[in-house]
Amino acid sequence: MQIVTRARFGPMVAALLWMGSAGAADALRCGSHLVTSGDDSSAVRRLCGAPEHIEHKTIRRHPSYLRNGKLIFLDGDLIEVSVELWTYNFGPDRLMSRMRFVDGVLEDIETLGYGHNNGDDTDERHADN
Repeated sequence: MQIVTRARFGPMVAALLWMGSAGAADALRCGSHLVTSGDDSSAVRRLCGAPEHIEHKTIRRHPSYLRNGKLIFLDGDLIEVSVELWTYNFGPDRLMSRMRFVDGVLEDIETLGYGHNNGDDTDERHADN
């Protein structure tokens, strides 16, 4: 019978935890700048530029605030808050990102698949037409 020691088990657990969190991130590098949860939308736009796409919606939830990057909900009636989802496409060699702003404050950064070329590239499937 083989006993799995802590030293051999630790890297396996770390890899599983990393894989489980690969879809979401707390921060995103834009050039030499880092944007993190709690940054306001004007600062993110200044550091990262304009997003490729913005989706607008509203949600109802309890009042909240960020403390040390963690969202704290308060008691009280539900309020309506604005939500913006910004999608950044950094090109085919980098992963795209979707940022979720609630009332102008960055709450979440989601890592998406690889980006695509911007511009008027002709689709090869229609090149013969």
